[in-house]
Amino acid sequence: MVSTKYQNMLTAKSVIREMAEFAAMRGNEIGYENVFDFSLGNPSVPVPPRFSEAIIELLGTKTSRELHGYSPSLGIQAVKEKITSHLNHRYKMTYTANHIFMTAGAAGAIAHALRLVTNPGDKVLTFAPYFPEYAPYVNLSGAKLEIVPPDMVDFQIDFACFEEMLTAEVTAVLINTPHNPTGAIYNEATLTQMAELMTAKQKEYGHDIFLISDEPYRDVVFSGQNQPYISSYYANTLSCFSYSKSHSIPGERIGYLAVNPAATAADLLVPMSGQISRGIGHNCPASLIQLAIAETLDVTVDMSVYETNMNILYNELLALGFNCRKPEGTFYIFPQALEADAAVFCRKALAYDLILVPSDSFGCPGHFRIAYCIQTEKVERSLSAFRRFVEEEYDKKSH
Repeated sequence: MVSTKYQNMLTAKSVIREMAEFAAMRGNEIGYENVFDFSLGNPSVPVPPRFSEAIIELLGTKTSRELHGYSPSLGIQAVKEKITSHLNHRYKMTYTANHIFMTAGAAGAIAHALRLVTNPGDKVLTFAPYFPEYAPYVNLSGAKLEIVPPDMVDFQIDFACFEEMLTAEVTAVLINTPHNPTGAIYNEATLTQMAELMTAKQKEYGHDIFLISDEPYRDVVFSGQNQPYISSYYANTLSCFSYSKSHSIPGERIGYLAVNPAATAADLLVPMSGQISRGIGHNCPASLIQLAIAETLDVTVDMSVYETNMNILYNELLALGFNCRKPEGTFYIFPQALEADAAVFCRKALAYDLILVPSDSFGCPGHFRIAYCIQTEKVERSLSAFRRFVEEEYDKKSH
C-alpha cells in the first residue's frame, strides 16, 4: 500500500521550491537573465579558490579508496579533529572529536539532533517566522512542532509567549541565527535570557530541555555585527552547522552536529547519532568533501557581495514605502507586503518577473522574503521592476 502520510504531503509542497520552479519555467520563455528570481537561498558567490585547490590536491595524493570509499559512520576522525581545533580556537570551547558528528548539511544535523533528544509525542518549540521545512523535520521525527508567535519589533524573542509555551511536554527548542527569513541576529541579551529561562524550566520540570541551534548562516554576518556562539550560553546545546553558505557548496551536502561537551550524556550523543543513521538512511557523508573541508576551515567566500546586495535592496524598499527591518546577516530580507494577503501580493509581482516568496508558510502572514543571493548587476536591474510594480499596482512612487 502506498504511504498516505507522504501522499498527503504532495498537497503541501514547499512554496519556496514552487516559486523557484516557476522562475525556471519563466526563464525558459524569456531568458533567465530577465527573471528576477529571489526565491531560493542558493549561494551566488563562487566557492573559495582554496577549496577547489584542495580537491585537486587530494585527487593527486590520496588513494581511490580514501577519496571515494565509505567514510566511518561517525565521520573521518582526522576531519573531526581539525573541526574541533577550529571551533575551540575560535569560540573558546572544549570540544573533542568525540563531540562531532559529520552530516549531510545542517538539515542532516537537525534530523539527528531531533531524534537524539525527543521521544514520540514530545513537543519542540520554534519561533515565528521560521524556515518552513522545520515542520516536516520535526513532525516526521515523531515529535510535535509548536510555534511561538513572533516579536514583530526586531525579530528577537517574545519571552512572555515563550515562557507560556515552555511547558513540561517540551524537550527541545529549535532556533536559527543569523535568521532565515528575517536576517536578524539573536543578540547576547536575548541568548542570555533564553538560557536562564530554559535552565530554570529544566530544574522546575526535572528533565533536560535541549537547544537545537540551526547555524548555516553563522559566517554570513555583516560589518559591525556579531553572532555570539550559541553553545557558550547554554550547556544542553546541539549546534547544527553547514558549509553550504560559508563555502557556497550546498550541493555537496556537508556539515556537522557539534554536541556541547557540558551537555547531558555528551559522550553518548555522537555514538547514538550513528545508530539514528541506520534508521533514516543517512550514512557516511562523501569522503572527498570531508577531506576538502578539513583543509579549508579558515576560508570563506566573499561575504561582502551579500551585504552590497542587501543595502541596494533595503534602501530602495524604504524609498518605495515598504516597512522593513534591516538585516544583520544571511542573504534574506523580510519586508511587509503592501497588502494584507502576501500571497496575492507575490502573485501580482510575477507579472513583473519578480519572484518573491510569501510569508504565510513562515508562520508570519503579511510579509514576503527576498533571497538576494544573485548577481549584484541583476539586483540593480531589478529595481526598475520593483518601481513599476509598486507604482502600477499600488500607486506608489519612489521618494
